[in-house]
Amino acid sequence: MAAFQRRLIDARGEFQGNGGGLMPRMLASPAAGAPSREEHAVTASGGGGVALRGASRPRGGAFSAAKATGRRRTAPGTPLWRVAVFASVALNVATLALLLHHYAVSHQHHPAAASPDQRHDTCVQPETSGAAARTVESKDRDTRAPSTGKPAVTHDSVINLDHGDPTMFEAFWRETGDAAEIVIPGWQTMSYFSDVTNVCWFLEPDFDQQVRRLHRTVGNAAVDGYHVLVGTGSTQLFMAALYALAPPNADGAGEPMSVVSTAPYYSSYPAVTDFLRSGLFRWGGDADTFVGDTYIELVCSPNNPDGAIREAVLSSDAGKAVHDLAYYWPQYTPITRRADHDIMLFTVSKSTGHAGTRIGWALVKDREVARRMTKFVELNTIGVSKDSQLRAAKVLRAVSDGYDDEHSSGGAMRSHRLFDFGRRKMVERWSMLRAAAAASGIFSLPDETIGYCNFANETAGNNPAFAWLRCDREDVVDCAGFLRGHKILTRCGSQFGADTRYVRVSMLDRDDAFDFFVRRLASLK
Repeated sequence: MAAFQRRLIDARGEFQGNGGGLMPRMLASPAAGAPSREEHAVTASGGGGVALRGASRPRGGAFSAAKATGRRRTAPGTPLWRVAVFASVALNVATLALLLHHYAVSHQHHPAAASPDQRHDTCVQPETSGAAARTVESKDRDTRAPSTGKPAVTHDSVINLDHGDPTMFEAFWRETGDAAEIVIPGWQTMSYFSDVTNVCWFLEPDFDQQVRRLHRTVGNAAVDGYHVLVGTGSTQLFMAALYALAPPNADGAGEPMSVVSTAPYYSSYPAVTDFLRSGLFRWGGDADTFVGDTYIELVCSPNNPDGAIREAVLSSDAGKAVHDLAYYWPQYTPITRRADHDIMLFTVSKSTGHAGTRIGWALVKDREVARRMTKFVELNTIGVSKDSQLRAAKVLRAVSDGYDDEHSSGGAMRSHRLFDFGRRKMVERWSMLRAAAAASGIFSLPDETIGYCNFANETAGNNPAFAWLRCDREDVVDCAGFLRGHKILTRCGSQFGADTRYVRVSMLDRDDAFDFFVRRLASLK
């Protein structure tokens, strides 16, 4: 670049003496068009501005277009306007060369600033081959791999147990091989429709089949005589149920239907109910204090946040009930009966841990209610992703196969039983948490309950997906704030209609996060 600047100064001086012939000299190439040594250097370094550097002035004075053609003619005096044009061009060319040089140098020393395509090129050079090339390509693929959730924690990390992110199950699914893997061809799942003869016309038949098979295997819910509906998570189906059960009030004269649940209730119930400020329904608060005959009661059992087994507390001919059974699975609670309520909601998020698949399902007795719920999903999202349904179907199939004698007799699937894995993990974690709370001396937890599990054929304890933790220290009235000061994030009891001394703690995070949490909790006094 210094050489180029010197040549530019020489050119300016030459131009000032005689403006004619500068443009031809800058455009002409050195002898016979062969690149100069400087060109070779720039090309080898990958820098920009090769053509500009190749236009350097050869030794031995001016080189003009007249010399190149072997003809001579007398050049008249150069007009002033041409001098100005040539000066402008020369300055622009110099500026461009400087910018290109700066670009080449900055990207040579700072490759991370390059575009994604350029970064890829810098990772895999043309001369890279064999094992080295495969290693680089593998690393490149790893950077584009889908996210697996929150990063690993360290001693100084903030432990976020506010959300019920079920990453605990990752360890199980990593060991199952291809049992839950699926490949979807590019031409498949393109239509909106799955089965136009079904009430839920976007429900994939295989997902329908695997839902029914899993419930029959576990024995936690009746499926015969029920319509299976699919939603983008159970939250969408919860909203669909409110839409289906509320009176139409088409003229706007009727009062919105009250939606209630016994406190402590799931913190999202009030937020989701009132989010759209619908004229059909509105949040009515704690079911224990509700007065009236027209309502929709939400019954979450096992309950989120405290894990209690719940039944409806209200009874009225005009009242309706929706049973949220997201946690009614053997890893969390004994399966004591086959639930057969009018509307039952489930989700793969808490049954198998696949929260990112965003699939939930409802078992609905009444055809008209099922039709109205389907209409809500249709208007809301025009159906549900078929790709997610097919993946969820494969996952549910793998779970059922683990408990099917025909599929597990060889021993391969018998060692991959999801509910056995989940139950062992939850028993272990609850034991650790109770020990940490006792060591601290300032926290308390609900008493453990037991029951006979029809699925496991033995007596089992209740090991909820969330811990309903209370801080008993007299000077602490905001337990969530107290724990936040010690880098533990939880959800405050006030969001569940309860006292601020309570917090909800997720029990479903990865082992490293949970281990740091219980150690940190035990150290608090």
